[in-house]
Amino acid sequence: MAQTVAYTGTGRRKSSVARVRLVPGKGQITVNKKDVADYIPSSLAIQDLKQPLDITETEGQYDIFVNVNGGGFTGQAGAIRHGIARALLQVDPDFRGALKRAGMLTRDSRMKERKKPGLKKARKASQFSKR
Repeated sequence: MAQTVAYTGTGRRKSSVARVRLVPGKGQITVNKKDVADYIPSSLAIQDLKQPLDITETEGQYDIFVNVNGGGFTGQAGAIRHGIARALLQVDPDFRGALKRAGMLTRDSRMKERKKPGLKKARKASQFSKR
């Protein structure tokens, strides 16, 4: 039985975590056992997650299988992008320079600020009433 080569990477963005597997293939992207167009409604988010493939000129060479959970679809697309970039480093370490210049390897650490006691949200207070 032949062993298939698979490259893995974990991406994170906001509260989303994506586990990405790259397998040599035709370029299909599967997210949580669905086609990427069926799972992510925004075409801009789909373009965003394909950026590492465009930068390294490897689009159409790998089938991508993703398990992602947490957050909304934009955060999930960012996590998938981060995971694809990390997996591409395992494919060829020479991609590191191009991906790093484009900012694909840096984890976006911006998170939602926690709610404070006595306020409606992190900073929003109820409207002041004089009487």
